[in-house]
Amino acid sequence: MAATNVGLGLAGAIGFYGALGGKRFGVKPAEAAADVTCPIVGLFGGADQAISQAEVDEYDRALSDAGKPHTFHVYPGAPHSFFDRKQEEFAAESEDAWRRTLTFLSGLSRLAA
Repeated sequence: MAATNVGLGLAGAIGFYGALGGKRFGVKPAEAAADVTCPIVGLFGGADQAISQAEVDEYDRALSDAGKPHTFHVYPGAPHSFFDRKQEEFAAESEDAWRRTLTFLSGLSRLAA
């Protein structure tokens, strides 16, 4: 949802298993896709009980329909918080997520130069 806030002036946004159901902000991110102001990377655990694949697909589709640049990756079998609380157990997934994060940020810094 931070990517919809023009006042933040974000060059990009990275969501690690961000909530997509709408309870947290009163609106589902998919419903606000047209308001996104910067590229987004979304990293999700395939076994995350708080974020369903259907919600990821809905947001992906909404961003695509709105013509917003984004990349999502789902790690099969990874739970919520695989990158922080379960990093040791999901080291390979965490390493890949970190690589994707750095690649995205590097691309943004090249654009800003």
